[in-house]
Parts: sequence; C-alpha cells; structure tokens
Amino acid sequence: MTKKWRPATQLVHGGTLRSQYGETSEAIYLTQGFVYETAEAAEARFKGENDGFIYARYGSPTNDMFEKRMCMLEGAEEARATASGMAAVAAAILCQVKAGDHIVAARALFGSCRWVVETLAPKYGVECTLVDGRDLANWEKAIQKNTKVFFLESPTNPTLEVIDIAGVAKLANQVGAKVVVDNVFATPLFQKPLELGAHIVVYSATKHIDGQGRCLGGVVLSDKQWIDESLQDYFRHTGPAMSPFNAWTLLKGVETLPLRVRQQTTSASKIADILADHPKVARVIYPGRADHPQADIIAKQMSGGSTLVCLELKGGKQAAFGLQNALEIVKISNNLGDAKSLITHPATTTHKNLTDEARAELGISEGTLRLSAGIEDTDDLIEDFVQALEKVPG
Repeated sequence: MTKKWRPATQLVHGGTLRSQYGETSEAIYLTQGFVYETAEAAEARFKGENDGFIYARYGSPTNDMFEKRMCMLEGAEEARATASGMAAVAAAILCQVKAGDHIVAARALFGSCRWVVETLAPKYGVECTLVDGRDLANWEKAIQKNTKVFFLESPTNPTLEVIDIAGVAKLANQVGAKVVVDNVFATPLFQKPLELGAHIVVYSATKHIDGQGRCLGGVVLSDKQWIDESLQDYFRHTGPAMSPFNAWTLLKGVETLPLRVRQQTTSASKIADILADHPKVARVIYPGRADHPQADIIAKQMSGGSTLVCLELKGGKQAAFGLQNALEIVKISNNLGDAKSLITHPATTTHKNLTDEARAELGISEGTLRLSAGIEDTDDLIEDFVQALEKVPG
C-alpha cells in the first residue's frame, strides 16, 4: 500500500513506528543500548538470527524510521543515516576502495568533498583523477584498470553545472565501477539518481531535509546488497552514526520538504530572471532557465529547477561584498536549503582553500555569489535584491 503513496504523503507517514502509547509524533529513542530477555536472545541477536537493535551506533528505532522514510522517497532499498553530510560522502566513497584503487571525480565539488577524493584518499594509496564532468569523453578518458568509483555532484556547488548521470553510469557499468551522486542541490524531489543508473546517493540532510537550521545530518542510500557488503561494516566500526535526536528532528523536517522546496524554487526562478536582466550582473546560472549551458540534460533528468541561484557581479569582490552587506532580508551564511534565504561568496568561504587556478577552472570568480532562496515572500526577496543592487558601485 505504501508504495502507491505520492512523495508528500510518504514524507509525513513513511516508516512510522509507534510505541504502545500510540503517539501522533514519532518517539525519540534516546538510548545507547538495548536489553535482551535472555542470554540466548542476546546471542541470537548478535548472530543476526532475529531482528532487533543492538547498539545505537549501529542503529536505533528513530534512525530506522528516518532511513525508511528516505528510502521511500528516493526509491532505494536501504539507507544509513550519518552524523553529517560529509560523514555520508566519506563513508560512501571510502567504504568501497582500498590501496591501489582509483577514483574518477568531477572537479566541480564542494570543498570538503574535493578534499576527501583529492587529499585524503591518496594518503591511503587510492588514486584520484579530477575531470571536467560536463563532457562524458573526459570520464571515459580517465578510466583506468583499477577504477572503482565515480563521484559527482549534479547540479554542482556553486556554479550549478549539470552532469549527465545516466551517461556516467553507463561508462561505470562497463568497467564494474560504482557511481556515487551527491544529490543535495537537486533534492530527492527533483532528481532521482538511482532511476538514472547511479548506484549510491548521498545527502547532507543538514540542507533541505532539515531545512530550518537546526541540526546536522546525512544519509547514504543504495541497494541492500551494496549496503550489506560494502557499507555496513565500515559504518558499524568507524561510528559515523546519526544522533537519534537529530533523526527525530529530520523526520519533522521532511514532513514539510515539498512545501518548502516548492516555494524556494518559485522564488529562486523569479529572482534569477530579475538578476539576469540587471546591468550590474555579468551572468546568472539557474537550472530552470533556457539559457543554462546544460539545459538539454536538465530536461532529461530533472523534474524541477533548483532552490539555488549562481550569479556573477561585474564589479568583482567589491561589488559582491557590497551586495551581501546591503541585503536586508537575505542573510550571509555558507549554509543552503534553509527556510531563510542565504547568500555566500564562495571564493572566500566554501571554496577558499582551492587555488586561484582551480577556482578559475570551475568558473568561480571574485564576483561570484551563491544564493539559496528561502520561503519568504517572493516579492519581498525581489525587492530586497533590487534595493541592494542600487547600492552596489558601478
């Protein structure tokens, strides 16, 4: 029955486990461990002969509800909730590689994601090749005999490049590699990487899934076989587990995910159109616009635009800082996907550790800004940008 539910219903009711008290809102099981009726029952639990929880680092009833709800939304068989988005990314990649293996990753990644594949993995003997992910030929050229993982974001952070997920998955399948997709910017409402052929999907649940600035969280989703054979032992023994309190908070967040994302996307789209016509703006990149460089791929793999807008001001860093400081409603923050509209300057925040050359390759200039539209009134947000741009020199 639940498989017939549409996303908005899944996100309110999916995976709910009620105690004997029949509570309306899911219970929070704040416990480290669990007790057994007999020693034989404990032995059977540890052997996997009967279902049940063993230790909160492995899983808890609250975390299980969150994982099941995300599986329903994503169309995945299994999931593991993690303490943060970066814990999800690191676990999804590192659990399946060993010294001598090779990772191919799109160069357009969030700074910490890029650090995992470009800096951390090589410390343990895992090679990495970064490619311009927009061209499938680059992925194909980078394949080696030892390639085990393809990793990408789409749309990318912060310039909203879009990568052909189905095309990358086809290449990966030819060599037996796994495709890991960070789907944060598209949200599970607008893009389904597993349906496009990806093998693993990761989210920073801190972003749209919570969406209200309250807690950290992440989730890794895939088929049951991959979770059992690749992720499970890594997850149990390295301990990136999510707090049950955070899992409960995220359960509350996903209930309103469709409402929030719908409003955020509407605002982002209208703001993008206003900014694109402004004389102080050099360019705007938004997945919902016809002038997006990968509009044809977007039409194939995304069912909606985005809550994010990338813009570049003609006046460089001075203009970018001036706009941020003049905004009254939109707040300066490096987070995204929040109910509050947020703006950041990637060159001095999220991507500051990249070299000048690396930022230039990604199209991140001193005038680049990343807007995450919130759920405020769209007209108020537009008026805020108009008045702020009037104060920008030039």
